[in-house]
Amino acid sequence: MAGLQDVSRSPHSPPSREQTLTQRLNEFGQPIGEPVAGWTPRARPVDVTLTGTWCRLEPLDAARHADELDRAFRAAPDQRAWTYLSAGPFDTVEDYRRYAERAARSTDPKHYAVIDLKTGRAVGTLALMRQDPANGVIEVGSVTFSPQLQQTPLSTEAQYLLMAYAFDTLGYRRYEWKCDSLNAPSRKAAERLGFRFEGVFRQAVIVKGRTRDTAWFSIIDTEWAPLKRAFAAWLAPENFDEHGRQRVSLATLRGA
Repeated sequence: MAGLQDVSRSPHSPPSREQTLTQRLNEFGQPIGEPVAGWTPRARPVDVTLTGTWCRLEPLDAARHADELDRAFRAAPDQRAWTYLSAGPFDTVEDYRRYAERAARSTDPKHYAVIDLKTGRAVGTLALMRQDPANGVIEVGSVTFSPQLQQTPLSTEAQYLLMAYAFDTLGYRRYEWKCDSLNAPSRKAAERLGFRFEGVFRQAVIVKGRTRDTAWFSIIDTEWAPLKRAFAAWLAPENFDEHGRQRVSLATLRGA
């Protein structure tokens, strides 16, 4: 039977510097992972509204959100926000509306609109996708933020609200972020939000006729509690001065 044994006593698997002093071994002397006691498959994300201090997430509804989103995206000086996304850019509001109608019907990815609580307007979208309820793995993706949302407390809170939904409400074990390995802003955002870089899958997919190497990042459930505290401290209104500038960075709070 599998049990905890001192690997220093086993001729089959001497410990490395990274290993702990004990390692779970099976009856053949092979190292194996820790058991996941009482595990059951998790539920898939549903139509839920998540409200924070700065923004609200609600299920994407083309009739309610598409026109506002199209206007918000068109406020950008150019179309660079669409370069690394599988969809867009869209020539007309009708084109975007048709896309939003398809996205709203999808359950995987499950798309949510980001609503600015000050204006009540939709200013971006993001989704929970590549859902694996059996293993408790889910990915945040299709992140499409307008200029009104980028680099604001709302953008961080939108990510936080979806993370909290995945970990605290749905009980997932692993939360993923994947992006084109050439997408430097996305990689930087993942690291700022507390995701750990895991590597690059070479020639993983073809997007818009181009080859894409995919950079993988993740947060796992054992990392969530301290990260959640850091988010809560960063998003607190008192962390921002009268000009909306942060007093303490999220990276500093994560380090603390």
